[in-house]
Amino acid sequence: MTFKSAAARLAAIAVCIGLAAPVLAQGDELQEAQQLLKQGQTDRAMERVEQYLKSRPKDARGRFLRGILLTEQNKPAEAIRVFTELTQEYPELPEPYNNLAVLYASQGQYDKARSSLEMAIRTHPSYATAHENLGDIYAKMASQAYDKALQLDKNNQAAQTKLNLIKDLFTGAPRPPKVAVAKAEIPKPPAAAAKPAPTATPAPAAPAPAAAAKPAVAAKEPVKEPAKEPAKEPAKAAAPAGSGDSDAVLKTVEAWAAAWSANDVSGYLAHYAPGFRTPDGEPRAAWENERRARIAKPRKIEVRVEGAKVSFSDSNRATVTFRQHYHSNTFKASASKTLVMIRSGKQWLIQEENVGG
Repeated sequence: MTFKSAAARLAAIAVCIGLAAPVLAQGDELQEAQQLLKQGQTDRAMERVEQYLKSRPKDARGRFLRGILLTEQNKPAEAIRVFTELTQEYPELPEPYNNLAVLYASQGQYDKARSSLEMAIRTHPSYATAHENLGDIYAKMASQAYDKALQLDKNNQAAQTKLNLIKDLFTGAPRPPKVAVAKAEIPKPPAAAAKPAPTATPAPAAPAPAAAAKPAVAAKEPVKEPAKEPAKEPAKAAAPAGSGDSDAVLKTVEAWAAAWSANDVSGYLAHYAPGFRTPDGEPRAAWENERRARIAKPRKIEVRVEGAKVSFSDSNRATVTFRQHYHSNTFKASASKTLVMIRSGKQWLIQEENVGG
């Protein structure tokens, strides 16, 4: 029976929250440790993480990666302590609960594993890995119960049949459970979602004022010939995106952050284009379910956009870079963010969202 770890979630866990994405330079340090982990160099990876945590002892991403490394180094007691502390300090994150369950299952403590997975699902109902692991836990507990029934009554054919069914279900997968696989990535806490303000429809750019007609100069002599109609100026090419478009884009970003801050999930999601590219390539529905759970859970969220800059690749596509400050009743973080925006009619919508870029 195999159990899956939560290593592949955290991001942009900022945000998209769970653990907020760190400043880019800090993320580079953790990425180096993560790469060493993928290469099987757990001792060197641990050195990088320990050095990183010396100056940031409370950093959630670093501590999560440390828990994975401890598991790889066959130090389950220390890993359990790390993940337990994370569940206490960041109860809204499902990943530490899931990895605790995997560790408990590897020790045969299935009741504790079940409780941890139920907490992970309660925190994040659309967390598929936790649901799958919980199913495996139930199957293992059922297997033990049927086996016990057969010890007490060897002629219990119903129990024998059910036990055989479970064994058939897991045939070919007898590997021991692992909390972190070699390719695991640091789970990201949900990115602080700025509550998007009610969708603001950017006002169309004001048309250029018509050139004022010059008053005719009084002729000194009677005009003998009718005045020629002035030649029409050739049509001017459409002007490139200007300050009016920049203002519209920035107003949309502020509205997006305001909706996030107001726990207005519908308003927040309305700022994303139909063709939005989800951070990890997951289905749009799964991404929306996760965002709904993340945004609705904290009692208080404040998302603030600082130093926003807009650049245009053409009149219908803009890139916005800014510093995002996220503050909830359980978590506080800041991170660089980039939004790729596209024009849709009179609106600007988010097509792509990246943290740390």
